[in-house]
Amino acid sequence: MDLQRFGVSMPVDLLKEFDRYIAQRNYQNRSEAIRDLIRDKLVEKEWVELDAGKDVVGVITFVYDHHKRELVHSLLDVQHKYSHQVLASQHIHLDHTHCLEATIVKGKTDTIKELADKIKSMKGVMHCQLSMTTTGKDIS
Repeated sequence: MDLQRFGVSMPVDLLKEFDRYIAQRNYQNRSEAIRDLIRDKLVEKEWVELDAGKDVVGVITFVYDHHKRELVHSLLDVQHKYSHQVLASQHIHLDHTHCLEATIVKGKTDTIKELADKIKSMKGVMHCQLSMTTTGKDIS
């Protein structure tokens, strides 16, 4: 991998805050942190652009009450309707009432967001979050 050096000017207070950020996340140096921040923005751009030709990947995590009438069947039904986007799902029992599911998805941005919104809106789903990432094809 070829590396290119460049200089960055910023106010001293901002740099001090950035150095605290770096220390809290155990980065070895500023360059590693800057590279990760740039990659994060490129992934975000990939999701926002809604390029019809590109697939994105992500994880939908949600916590729900498995005693809620018909919820488990509804969750399974919606995941089956999106079977081309759902790659895998992990089910975890948190306690007697609550379950956590992590569903790995791949597909077009709008379809993945639609699936996450459908899960989130179901009665008995207490929390649902879509964690967006990338296939990595366009990021080095």
